Amino acid sequence: QVQLVESGGGLVQAGGSLRLSCAASGRTFSGYAMAWFRQAPGKEREFVATISRSGGDTLYADSVKGRFTISRDNAKNTVYLQMNSLKPEDTAVYYCAGGTYYSGRSERYDYWGQGTQVTVSS
Repeated sequence: QVQLVESGGGLVQAGGSLRLSCAASGRTFSGYAMAWFRQAPGKEREFVATISRSGGDTLYADSVKGRFTISRDNAKNTVYLQMNSLKPEDTAVYYCAGGTYYSGRSERYDYWGQGTQVTVSS
């Protein structure tokens, strides 16, 4: 089992920045690909970014490419999402996920955090 706990969400003005963190405990963190997904009110959960086990490969949704950066520190069992140039449409609950496979598909991930709210005001 892997337990994931997100932090760093909050309220920010459009154009601002936030950094989300996801701390993992349990089994070997470096053995899992990690990802961020988000879900806005009334919408389905959508892929944001993923990073491979070593951190050498990353993949982003088109909507966040060039603005968000995913990274990981395997020594600290933590994955990060640096979010810059935030837009009101980025408002959502952001979820951290871990799984065996590096993928943009939510069904590939076995472990999920409880989510952290990000609200971007215009």
